[in-house]
Amino acid sequence: MISKNQNDTKFDISKKDFGEDFLWGVSASAFQTEGAHDKDGKGASIWDEFATKRNAIANNDSPKTATNFYENYKEDIAIIKELGIPNFRFSLSWSRIIPDGIGEVNQAGIDFYHKVLDACIENGIEPLVTLYHWDLPLALEKKGGWTNREILDWFTAYVTVCVKAFQSKVKYWIVLNEPSVFTGGGYFLGVHAPGKKGLNNFLPALHHALLCQAIGCKTIKQLQPEAQVGTTFSCTYITPKTYTEKDIKAAERVDTLLNKVFIEPSLGLGYPVKTLPFLKHIAKYFRKGDDELLQAAFDFVGLQNYTREVVAHNSYVPYINAKIIPAHKRNVNYTAMNWEIYPKSIYYMIQKFSQYDGIQKLLITENGASFFDEVKRDSISDKERTDYLQSYLQQVLYAKESGGKVAGYFVWSLTDNFEWAEGYKQRFGLVHVDFTTQKRTIKNSGYWYRDFLANPLGGIL
Repeated sequence: MISKNQNDTKFDISKKDFGEDFLWGVSASAFQTEGAHDKDGKGASIWDEFATKRNAIANNDSPKTATNFYENYKEDIAIIKELGIPNFRFSLSWSRIIPDGIGEVNQAGIDFYHKVLDACIENGIEPLVTLYHWDLPLALEKKGGWTNREILDWFTAYVTVCVKAFQSKVKYWIVLNEPSVFTGGGYFLGVHAPGKKGLNNFLPALHHALLCQAIGCKTIKQLQPEAQVGTTFSCTYITPKTYTEKDIKAAERVDTLLNKVFIEPSLGLGYPVKTLPFLKHIAKYFRKGDDELLQAAFDFVGLQNYTREVVAHNSYVPYINAKIIPAHKRNVNYTAMNWEIYPKSIYYMIQKFSQYDGIQKLLITENGASFFDEVKRDSISDKERTDYLQSYLQQVLYAKESGGKVAGYFVWSLTDNFEWAEGYKQRFGLVHVDFTTQKRTIKNSGYWYRDFLANPLGGIL
Protein backbone atom coordinates (compact mmCIF):
# COMPACT_ATOMS: atom_id res chain seq x y z
CA MET A 1 0.00 0.00 0.00
CA ILE A 2 1.07 3.57 -0.58
CA SER A 3 0.58 6.25 2.03
CA LYS A 4 -2.48 6.77 4.15
CA ASN A 5 -3.85 10.27 4.47
CA GLN A 6 -2.68 12.08 7.55
CA ASN A 7 -6.34 12.59 8.44
CA ASP A 8 -6.73 15.18 11.20
CA THR A 9 -3.07 16.20 11.46
CA LYS A 10 -2.82 20.00 11.67
CA PHE A 11 0.11 22.07 10.48
CA ASP A 12 0.28 25.36 12.31
CA ILE A 13 2.55 27.25 9.92
CA SER A 14 2.30 30.21 7.61
CA LYS A 15 4.48 31.82 4.98
CA LYS A 16 5.27 34.64 7.41
CA ASP A 17 6.91 32.19 9.81
CA PHE A 18 9.75 31.69 7.36
CA GLY A 19 10.66 35.37 7.03
CA GLU A 20 10.43 37.92 4.24
CA ASP A 21 13.67 36.86 2.51
CA PHE A 22 12.80 33.16 2.29
CA LEU A 23 12.76 31.97 -1.35
CA TRP A 24 9.70 30.06 -2.51
CA GLY A 25 9.69 28.26 -5.80
CA VAL A 26 9.09 25.26 -8.02
CA SER A 27 11.58 23.19 -10.01
CA ALA A 28 11.89 21.45 -13.38
CA SER A 29 14.63 20.22 -15.71
CA ALA A 30 15.31 20.48 -19.43
CA PHE A 31 15.42 16.84 -20.47
CA GLN A 32 12.41 15.86 -18.39
CA THR A 33 10.17 18.50 -19.94
CA GLU A 34 11.40 20.03 -23.17
CA GLY A 35 10.91 17.31 -25.75
CA ALA A 36 11.85 18.60 -29.22
CA HIS A 37 14.71 16.12 -29.03
CA ASP A 38 16.22 17.01 -32.40
CA LYS A 39 14.50 20.27 -33.24
CA ASP A 40 16.27 23.47 -34.27
CA GLY A 41 19.74 22.00 -34.21
CA LYS A 42 19.69 20.23 -30.86
CA GLY A 43 22.23 17.43 -30.55
CA ALA A 44 21.63 14.06 -28.90
CA SER A 45 22.28 13.60 -25.20
CA ILE A 46 23.20 10.46 -23.29
CA TRP A 47 19.58 10.17 -22.19
CA ASP A 48 18.31 10.34 -25.77
CA GLU A 49 20.49 7.35 -26.52
CA PHE A 50 19.90 5.49 -23.24
CA ALA A 51 16.12 5.69 -23.67
CA THR A 52 16.34 3.71 -26.92
CA LYS A 53 17.68 0.66 -25.08
CA ARG A 54 15.11 -2.04 -24.51
CA ASN A 55 13.72 -2.01 -20.95
CA ALA A 56 15.97 0.86 -19.86
CA ILE A 57 12.87 2.98 -19.25
CA ALA A 58 9.65 1.79 -17.59
CA ASN A 59 7.10 0.76 -20.24
CA ASN A 60 9.76 1.69 -22.82
CA ASP A 61 8.48 5.27 -22.57
CA SER A 62 10.09 7.75 -24.93
CA PRO A 63 11.31 11.20 -23.84
CA LYS A 64 11.16 12.63 -27.36
CA THR A 65 8.14 14.79 -26.56
CA ALA A 66 7.96 14.77 -22.73
CA THR A 67 5.76 17.76 -21.73
CA ASN A 68 6.80 19.67 -24.87
CA PHE A 69 8.00 22.58 -22.76
CA TYR A 70 9.93 23.66 -25.85
CA GLU A 71 6.62 24.80 -27.35
CA ASN A 72 4.53 25.08 -24.17
CA TYR A 73 6.91 27.19 -22.08
CA LYS A 74 4.67 30.26 -22.18
CA GLU A 75 1.69 28.28 -20.87
CA ASP A 76 3.74 26.65 -18.12
CA ILE A 77 5.27 29.94 -16.99
CA ALA A 78 1.81 31.51 -17.03
CA ILE A 79 0.70 28.72 -14.66
CA ILE A 80 3.60 29.56 -12.34
CA LYS A 81 2.36 33.15 -12.30
CA GLU A 82 -1.25 32.03 -11.76
CA LEU A 83 -0.12 30.02 -8.74
CA GLY A 84 1.77 33.03 -7.38
CA ILE A 85 5.10 31.18 -7.27
CA PRO A 86 7.88 33.80 -7.32
CA ASN A 87 10.88 31.63 -8.31
CA PHE A 88 11.35 29.03 -11.04
CA ARG A 89 14.31 26.67 -11.08
CA PHE A 90 14.96 25.05 -14.45
CA SER A 91 17.97 23.75 -16.36
CA LEU A 92 19.69 24.36 -19.67
CA SER A 93 20.31 21.55 -22.14
CA TRP A 94 24.03 21.40 -22.94
CA SER A 95 23.32 19.61 -26.25
CA ARG A 96 20.72 22.21 -27.26
CA ILE A 97 23.26 24.99 -26.76
CA ILE A 98 26.36 23.16 -28.03
CA PRO A 99 25.12 20.12 -29.99
CA ASP A 100 28.45 18.26 -29.96
CA GLY A 101 29.32 19.38 -26.44
CA ILE A 102 32.29 21.39 -27.68
CA GLY A 103 32.74 23.66 -30.64
CA GLU A 104 30.00 25.45 -32.52
CA VAL A 105 27.24 27.09 -30.52
CA ASN A 106 23.65 26.55 -31.68
CA GLN A 107 22.10 30.01 -31.83
CA ALA A 108 18.60 28.55 -31.91
CA GLY A 109 19.27 27.00 -28.50
CA ILE A 110 20.51 30.30 -27.11
CA ASP A 111 17.45 32.04 -28.54
CA PHE A 112 15.09 29.50 -26.94
CA TYR A 113 16.46 30.05 -23.45
CA HIS A 114 16.35 33.80 -23.94
CA LYS A 115 12.64 33.41 -24.67
CA VAL A 116 12.15 31.31 -21.52
CA LEU A 117 14.03 33.84 -19.40
CA ASP A 118 12.10 36.73 -20.96
CA ALA A 119 8.80 34.98 -20.20
CA CYS A 120 9.88 34.54 -16.56
CA ILE A 121 10.90 38.17 -16.22
CA GLU A 122 7.75 39.46 -17.93
CA ASN A 123 5.67 37.48 -15.44
CA GLY A 124 7.63 38.68 -12.41
CA ILE A 125 9.28 35.30 -11.83
CA GLU A 126 12.93 35.01 -10.78
CA PRO A 127 14.79 32.28 -12.72
CA LEU A 128 17.29 30.00 -10.99
CA VAL A 129 19.24 28.29 -13.74
CA THR A 130 20.86 24.87 -13.40
CA LEU A 131 23.72 24.39 -15.84
CA TYR A 132 23.86 20.58 -15.77
CA HIS A 133 20.90 18.33 -14.97
CA TRP A 134 22.20 14.96 -16.21
CA ASP A 135 21.86 15.33 -20.02
CA LEU A 136 25.47 15.18 -21.19
CA PRO A 137 25.92 15.57 -24.96
CA LEU A 138 26.25 12.11 -26.49
CA ALA A 139 29.25 13.22 -28.55
CA LEU A 140 31.17 13.83 -25.31
CA GLU A 141 30.19 10.46 -23.87
CA LYS A 142 31.73 8.85 -26.93
CA LYS A 143 34.96 10.49 -25.77
CA GLY A 144 34.56 9.02 -22.27
CA GLY A 145 32.13 11.50 -20.79
CA TRP A 146 32.62 12.13 -17.09
CA THR A 147 35.39 9.53 -16.93
CA ASN A 148 37.58 11.65 -19.24
CA ARG A 149 39.49 14.42 -17.47
CA GLU A 150 39.12 16.55 -20.59
CA ILE A 151 35.59 17.22 -19.38
CA LEU A 152 37.09 19.91 -17.14
CA ASP A 153 37.84 21.92 -20.27
CA TRP A 154 34.59 20.98 -22.02
CA PHE A 155 32.52 22.01 -19.02
CA THR A 156 34.40 25.27 -18.51
CA ALA A 157 33.76 26.22 -22.12
CA TYR A 158 30.06 25.36 -21.79
CA VAL A 159 29.67 27.37 -18.58
CA THR A 160 31.42 30.32 -20.20
CA VAL A 161 29.05 30.28 -23.17
CA CYS A 162 26.00 30.17 -20.90
CA VAL A 163 27.07 32.90 -18.51
CA LYS A 164 28.11 35.25 -21.29
CA ALA A 165 24.80 34.66 -23.06
CA PHE A 166 22.43 34.96 -20.10
CA GLN A 167 24.14 36.90 -17.31
CA SER A 168 21.99 39.98 -17.89
CA LYS A 169 18.89 37.92 -17.04
CA VAL A 170 20.14 35.38 -14.48
CA LYS A 171 21.08 36.20 -10.89
CA TYR A 172 21.10 32.66 -9.47
CA TRP A 173 23.20 29.89 -11.03
CA ILE A 174 23.28 26.23 -9.96
CA VAL A 175 26.29 24.33 -11.28
CA LEU A 176 25.33 20.64 -10.99
CA ASN A 177 22.22 18.71 -10.11
CA GLU A 178 22.88 15.78 -7.77
CA PRO A 179 26.34 14.55 -8.79
CA SER A 180 25.89 11.50 -6.56
CA VAL A 181 22.97 10.33 -8.68
CA PHE A 182 24.30 10.94 -12.17
CA THR A 183 27.68 9.39 -11.31
CA GLY A 184 26.31 6.58 -9.13
CA GLY A 185 23.35 5.70 -11.32
CA GLY A 186 25.08 6.31 -14.63
CA TYR A 187 28.67 5.21 -14.04
CA PHE A 188 28.47 2.62 -11.24
CA LEU A 189 25.09 0.88 -11.23
CA GLY A 190 24.27 1.41 -14.89
CA VAL A 191 20.59 2.10 -14.23
CA HIS A 192 20.80 5.66 -15.60
CA ALA A 193 22.48 7.06 -18.68
CA PRO A 194 25.00 6.30 -20.00
CA GLY A 195 24.57 2.84 -18.43
CA LYS A 196 28.16 2.22 -17.36
CA LYS A 197 29.06 0.06 -14.37
CA GLY A 198 31.90 -0.53 -11.96
CA LEU A 199 34.35 1.30 -9.74
CA ASN A 200 36.69 2.05 -12.64
CA ASN A 201 33.97 4.20 -14.18
CA PHE A 202 32.50 5.59 -10.98
CA LEU A 203 35.65 6.93 -9.34
CA PRO A 204 36.92 9.06 -12.25
CA ALA A 205 33.37 10.27 -12.95
CA LEU A 206 32.97 11.23 -9.29
CA HIS A 207 36.29 13.07 -9.15
CA HIS A 208 35.83 14.90 -12.43
CA ALA A 209 32.25 15.90 -11.57
CA LEU A 210 33.38 17.46 -8.29
CA LEU A 211 36.25 19.22 -10.02
CA CYS A 212 33.79 20.62 -12.58
CA GLN A 213 31.47 21.64 -9.77
CA ALA A 214 34.18 23.83 -8.27
CA ILE A 215 35.51 25.06 -11.61
CA GLY A 216 31.99 25.97 -12.67
CA CYS A 217 31.52 28.06 -9.54
CA LYS A 218 34.80 29.89 -10.04
CA THR A 219 34.13 30.48 -13.74
CA ILE A 220 30.73 32.04 -13.04
CA LYS A 221 32.19 34.26 -10.34
CA GLN A 222 34.93 35.45 -12.68
CA LEU A 223 32.47 36.33 -15.42
CA GLN A 224 29.63 37.59 -13.22
CA PRO A 225 30.98 38.55 -9.78
CA GLU A 226 27.59 39.70 -8.49
CA ALA A 227 25.91 36.36 -9.24
CA GLN A 228 24.66 34.02 -6.54
CA VAL A 229 26.23 30.64 -7.27
CA GLY A 230 25.36 27.26 -5.78
CA THR A 231 25.11 23.57 -6.53
CA THR A 232 22.70 20.84 -5.41
CA PHE A 233 23.04 17.54 -3.60
CA SER A 234 20.70 14.62 -3.20
CA CYS A 235 20.56 13.89 0.52
CA THR A 236 18.80 11.13 2.40
CA TYR A 237 18.43 10.58 6.13
CA ILE A 238 19.95 7.20 7.02
CA THR A 239 19.09 5.10 10.07
CA PRO A 240 20.22 1.58 11.05
CA LYS A 241 17.71 -1.29 11.03
CA THR A 242 18.82 -2.30 14.53
CA TYR A 243 21.18 -0.86 17.08
CA THR A 244 23.68 -3.65 16.64
CA GLU A 245 27.21 -2.48 15.93
CA LYS A 246 27.14 -4.02 12.45
CA ASP A 247 23.97 -2.19 11.40
CA ILE A 248 25.16 1.09 12.91
CA LYS A 249 28.44 0.85 10.99
CA ALA A 250 26.57 -0.08 7.81
CA ALA A 251 24.35 2.98 8.18
CA GLU A 252 27.43 5.13 8.72
CA ARG A 253 28.94 3.88 5.47
CA VAL A 254 25.78 4.55 3.48
CA ASP A 255 25.37 7.96 5.08
CA THR A 256 28.95 8.80 4.14
CA LEU A 257 28.49 7.65 0.55
CA LEU A 258 25.21 9.52 0.02
CA ASN A 259 25.68 12.60 2.16
CA LYS A 260 29.40 13.31 2.63
CA VAL A 261 31.40 12.18 -0.39
CA PHE A 262 30.00 14.87 -2.67
CA ILE A 263 30.11 17.88 -0.33
CA GLU A 264 33.19 17.45 1.86
CA PRO A 265 35.86 17.71 -0.87
CA SER A 266 34.26 21.01 -1.94
CA LEU A 267 34.70 22.32 1.60
CA GLY A 268 38.37 21.38 1.80
CA LEU A 269 37.75 18.30 3.94
CA GLY A 270 38.87 15.77 1.34
CA TYR A 271 37.29 12.44 0.50
CA PRO A 272 36.12 10.44 3.56
CA VAL A 273 38.48 7.52 2.94
CA LYS A 274 38.55 6.43 6.59
CA THR A 275 34.87 5.42 6.50
CA LEU A 276 34.88 4.24 2.87
CA PRO A 277 38.31 2.68 2.22
CA PHE A 278 37.52 1.97 -1.46
CA LEU A 279 37.77 5.72 -2.06
CA LYS A 280 41.54 5.45 -1.66
CA HIS A 281 41.62 4.28 -5.28
CA ILE A 282 40.49 7.73 -6.38
CA ALA A 283 44.13 8.77 -5.91
CA LYS A 284 44.74 7.21 -9.31
CA TYR A 285 42.81 10.10 -10.87
CA PHE A 286 44.34 12.90 -8.81
CA ARG A 287 46.75 15.41 -10.25
CA LYS A 288 48.86 17.92 -8.41
CA GLY A 289 46.71 20.75 -7.10
CA ASP A 290 43.41 18.85 -7.22
CA ASP A 291 42.84 19.25 -3.47
CA GLU A 292 42.68 23.00 -3.93
CA LEU A 293 40.89 22.78 -7.28
CA LEU A 294 38.07 20.79 -5.67
CA GLN A 295 37.24 23.60 -3.24
CA ALA A 296 34.54 26.14 -3.99
CA ALA A 297 33.02 29.02 -2.03
CA PHE A 298 29.37 28.53 -2.90
CA ASP A 299 26.91 31.28 -1.97
CA PHE A 300 24.34 28.59 -1.29
CA VAL A 301 23.97 24.82 -1.36
CA GLY A 302 20.81 23.14 -2.61
CA LEU A 303 19.50 20.10 -0.75
CA GLN A 304 17.11 17.66 -2.40
CA ASN A 305 15.39 15.45 0.12
CA TYR A 306 12.41 13.15 -0.22
CA THR A 307 12.74 10.33 2.28
CA ARG A 308 14.88 8.33 4.68
CA GLU A 309 16.44 4.92 4.19
CA VAL A 310 16.81 2.15 6.75
CA VAL A 311 20.04 0.19 6.39
CA ALA A 312 21.24 -3.22 7.53
CA HIS A 313 24.64 -4.87 7.37
CA ASN A 314 25.11 -7.24 4.43
CA SER A 315 28.47 -8.85 3.74
CA TYR A 316 27.55 -9.69 0.14
CA VAL A 317 27.20 -6.08 -1.04
CA PRO A 318 30.62 -4.96 -2.29
CA TYR A 319 32.40 -1.83 -1.03
CA ILE A 320 29.77 -0.78 1.52
CA ASN A 321 28.62 -4.12 3.05
CA ALA A 322 25.14 -2.70 3.53
CA LYS A 323 21.69 -3.03 2.06
CA ILE A 324 18.65 -0.77 2.12
CA ILE A 325 15.41 -2.21 3.50
CA PRO A 326 12.60 -1.11 1.13
CA ALA A 327 9.77 0.93 2.63
CA HIS A 328 7.10 -1.58 1.59
CA LYS A 329 8.78 -4.19 3.80
CA ARG A 330 8.75 -1.97 6.90
CA ASN A 331 5.03 -1.32 7.50
CA VAL A 332 5.36 2.42 6.94
CA ASN A 333 3.57 4.94 4.75
CA TYR A 334 5.21 5.41 1.38
CA THR A 335 4.72 7.07 -1.99
CA ALA A 336 4.28 5.57 -5.44
CA MET A 337 8.10 5.56 -5.71
CA ASN A 338 8.24 3.25 -2.67
CA TRP A 339 9.87 6.08 -0.74
CA GLU A 340 8.94 6.28 2.92
CA ILE A 341 7.04 9.38 3.99
CA TYR A 342 9.24 10.55 6.84
CA PRO A 343 8.99 14.34 7.25
CA LYS A 344 11.69 14.51 9.93
CA SER A 345 14.20 13.46 7.28
CA ILE A 346 14.30 16.97 5.86
CA TYR A 347 14.80 18.45 9.35
CA TYR A 348 17.74 16.14 10.03
CA MET A 349 19.38 16.84 6.68
CA ILE A 350 19.09 20.62 7.11
CA GLN A 351 20.69 20.32 10.52
CA LYS A 352 23.40 17.97 9.24
CA PHE A 353 24.49 20.27 6.42
CA SER A 354 24.13 23.39 8.58
CA GLN A 355 26.92 22.08 10.80
CA TYR A 356 29.49 22.57 8.05
CA ASP A 357 31.30 25.88 8.59
CA GLY A 358 31.87 26.25 4.85
CA ILE A 359 28.17 26.34 4.01
CA GLN A 360 26.70 29.82 4.13
CA LYS A 361 23.09 29.15 3.15
CA LEU A 362 20.88 26.19 2.26
CA LEU A 363 17.99 26.04 -0.18
CA ILE A 364 15.66 23.07 -0.43
CA THR A 365 15.85 22.90 -4.22
CA GLU A 366 13.68 19.77 -4.50
CA ASN A 367 11.05 18.18 -2.29
CA GLY A 368 7.88 16.46 -3.40
CA ALA A 369 6.07 13.17 -3.86
CA SER A 370 4.70 10.89 -6.55
CA PHE A 371 1.22 9.48 -6.14
CA PHE A 372 -1.24 7.81 -8.50
CA ASP A 373 -3.35 10.84 -9.37
CA GLU A 374 -6.85 10.41 -10.77
CA VAL A 375 -8.50 13.02 -12.96
CA LYS A 376 -12.21 13.44 -12.21
CA ARG A 377 -14.16 16.10 -14.08
CA ASP A 378 -11.01 18.08 -14.85
CA SER A 379 -10.03 18.03 -11.18
CA ILE A 380 -7.30 16.18 -9.27
CA SER A 381 -7.87 15.80 -5.55
CA ASP A 382 -4.37 14.83 -4.41
CA LYS A 383 -4.69 15.19 -0.65
CA GLU A 384 -1.79 12.82 -0.08
CA ARG A 385 0.58 15.16 -1.92
CA THR A 386 -0.73 18.21 -0.07
CA ASP A 387 -0.32 16.39 3.24
CA TYR A 388 3.21 15.41 2.26
CA LEU A 389 4.23 18.97 1.35
CA GLN A 390 2.67 20.44 4.49
CA SER A 391 4.32 17.91 6.81
CA TYR A 392 7.76 18.41 5.25
CA LEU A 393 7.37 22.20 5.32
CA GLN A 394 6.57 21.99 9.02
CA GLN A 395 9.92 20.28 9.53
CA VAL A 396 11.71 22.87 7.38
CA LEU A 397 10.33 25.53 9.71
CA TYR A 398 11.42 23.58 12.80
CA ALA A 399 14.90 23.32 11.32
CA LYS A 400 15.02 27.05 10.58
CA GLU A 401 13.83 27.91 14.10
CA SER A 402 16.47 25.57 15.51
CA GLY A 403 19.28 27.46 13.81
CA GLY A 404 19.37 25.66 10.48
CA LYS A 405 20.75 27.71 7.60
CA VAL A 406 17.77 27.04 5.35
CA ALA A 407 16.61 30.04 3.31
CA GLY A 408 14.36 28.64 0.59
CA TYR A 409 12.04 25.84 -0.51
CA PHE A 410 11.25 24.59 -4.03
CA VAL A 411 8.63 21.96 -4.83
CA TRP A 412 9.54 19.17 -7.23
CA SER A 413 7.99 19.54 -9.67
CA LEU A 414 5.97 22.09 -11.62
CA THR A 415 4.40 19.56 -13.97
CA ASP A 416 4.32 15.82 -14.23
CA ASN A 417 7.22 14.91 -16.53
CA PHE A 418 9.57 12.24 -17.80
CA GLU A 419 10.94 10.74 -14.59
CA TRP A 420 14.14 9.26 -15.99
CA ALA A 421 14.15 5.45 -15.79
CA GLU A 422 10.62 5.57 -14.35
CA GLY A 423 9.26 7.12 -17.53
CA TYR A 424 5.81 8.66 -17.22
CA LYS A 425 4.31 6.39 -14.58
CA GLN A 426 5.61 8.49 -11.68
CA ARG A 427 3.88 11.86 -11.26
CA PHE A 428 5.40 14.49 -8.97
CA GLY A 429 3.80 17.59 -10.46
CA LEU A 430 1.64 20.29 -8.94
CA VAL A 431 0.20 20.31 -12.46
CA HIS A 432 -1.14 17.17 -14.15
CA VAL A 433 -0.13 16.55 -17.77
CA ASP A 434 -2.06 14.34 -20.16
CA PHE A 435 0.89 13.07 -22.17
CA THR A 436 -1.33 12.29 -25.16
CA THR A 437 -3.00 15.68 -25.50
CA GLN A 438 -0.50 17.78 -23.49
CA LYS A 439 -3.42 19.24 -21.54
CA ARG A 440 -2.41 20.82 -18.23
CA THR A 441 -4.65 20.57 -15.15
CA ILE A 442 -3.65 22.19 -11.88
CA LYS A 443 -3.94 19.70 -9.03
CA ASN A 444 -5.42 20.61 -5.66
CA SER A 445 -1.90 20.55 -4.25
CA GLY A 446 -1.02 23.33 -6.70
CA TYR A 447 -3.96 25.38 -5.51
CA TRP A 448 -2.96 24.73 -1.92
CA TYR A 449 0.56 26.04 -2.63
CA ARG A 450 -0.97 29.10 -4.30
CA ASP A 451 -3.14 29.82 -1.29
CA PHE A 452 -0.28 29.27 1.14
CA LEU A 453 1.93 31.73 -0.72
CA ALA A 454 -0.88 34.27 -1.16
CA ASN A 455 -1.89 34.32 2.52
CA PRO A 456 1.30 34.97 4.50
CA LEU A 457 -0.50 35.26 7.84
CA GLY A 458 -2.83 32.29 7.59
CA GLY A 459 -2.08 28.85 8.92
CA ILE A 460 -2.75 25.72 6.91
CA LEU A 461 -4.87 22.79 7.94
